[in-house]
Amino acid sequence: MEEKKYLKWYNKIGYGSGDIAGNVVYAFLTSFMMVYLTDSVGLAAGVVGTLIAVSKLFDGFTDIFFGSMIDKTHSKMGKAKPWMLYGYIGCAITLVCCFAVPVSLGTTAKYAWFFISYTLLNSVFYTANNIAYSALTSLITKNSKERVQMGSYRFIFAFSTSLLIQAITVGFVDKCGGDAAAWRTVAIIYAIIGLVVNTISALSVKELPEEELNEGEVKNDNEKYGIVQAFKLLVKNKYYMMICGTYILQQLYGAMIGAGIYYMTWVLKNKNLFGQFAWAVNIPLIIALIFTPTLVGKWKGMYKLNLRGYVLAVIGRALVVVAGYMGSVPLMMAFTALAALGQGPWQGDMNAVIASCSEYTYLTQGKRIDGTMYSCTSLGVKIGGGIGTAVVGWMLEFSGYVGTNATQPQSALDMMQFMYLWLPLIFDVLIMFVLSRMNVEDANKKLKAEKGIASDEVTDASDIN
Repeated sequence: MEEKKYLKWYNKIGYGSGDIAGNVVYAFLTSFMMVYLTDSVGLAAGVVGTLIAVSKLFDGFTDIFFGSMIDKTHSKMGKAKPWMLYGYIGCAITLVCCFAVPVSLGTTAKYAWFFISYTLLNSVFYTANNIAYSALTSLITKNSKERVQMGSYRFIFAFSTSLLIQAITVGFVDKCGGDAAAWRTVAIIYAIIGLVVNTISALSVKELPEEELNEGEVKNDNEKYGIVQAFKLLVKNKYYMMICGTYILQQLYGAMIGAGIYYMTWVLKNKNLFGQFAWAVNIPLIIALIFTPTLVGKWKGMYKLNLRGYVLAVIGRALVVVAGYMGSVPLMMAFTALAALGQGPWQGDMNAVIASCSEYTYLTQGKRIDGTMYSCTSLGVKIGGGIGTAVVGWMLEFSGYVGTNATQPQSALDMMQFMYLWLPLIFDVLIMFVLSRMNVEDANKKLKAEKGIASDEVTDASDIN
């Protein structure tokens, strides 16, 4: 039976554009924060890495807290939209603060300024905004095909923004003067762009009434739950744990790719190559996202597509390692593009997978926790990205890297090569292993059959195109 359609084309595009705002924060932060702090502010990479790691201690709590708060919100705008809309105001302010460390402050005060700004950005404002944005996938449509399409639109905008940020920022900062003040100017411009786009995105969609979202579902008297019970519900869902693990590994991967700015500058002797490699990463991802809805339908679900995609990604990253040791930049770019093509499908349909994951909790535990379930997106992004950036700082410090020096020791160059060539391959292998066990669609289908429930979710995606 054909599923009811809820969205027009402009709703999907409007929703997807919200990831422009998200990646104005995320791509800028993960790709350039460390190099700004080490090379322009003069802070030690190891200390910065440690502060980031300490900041991550707050994230696990705030992710579940805000997810639970979204589930409990009842407003005229809906459950998630208020958090998405107002949370980004704090994102914009604290993003600028992260790239506006006063050079007149003492060293300890500079570290404190960064730590407070970074923690507020990641643990509070980005958390509220990102979980709410992701949760809209379940709250503005019940159509599984539309959810996959929303994911594709979303990440087309995400990777386009990431590409643009990575490609132009180095030159943009140089044109603004190349010093610490230039980074602050660029951050202000990016924050304003993000604030405008986030507002447009939030206002372009409308959440479904709760009565319609819960239509056909038996409401339990014990529907309400606290943060402790929410945590227990998440932990009991093995697919949630798998998605969290995959998200964290993806962000660790991204942090190492972001550390490519050091690899391009010191090993390949051309920092402008960082922008060129950004094209090799993001254009294939965008191409893959365009075809993801069709491929989900062709292969009758997301599981096979995601797994086969990451097999291709592992092959591509292995060939990048070979090309790197050959010293061939063109081959490195070609194989980087191959790996990105394989990673694309998972990026496009992961929100739909999370929606299926939320359905699994409902089928097994009898509770609707859509907002809390989408905490895995923010939790994975922040913990993985934060730990990844911290590890970059620790490795650089351990290798003897000093950002203000004119030359770097061989140990630092070797470490940059290890971070950029080998670690992304290792993370892709681990992601492939997790995806091989993440067949939540089949699990839901079996549970519905046992309960005598009509199966109308993602497992019926055979006609997606």
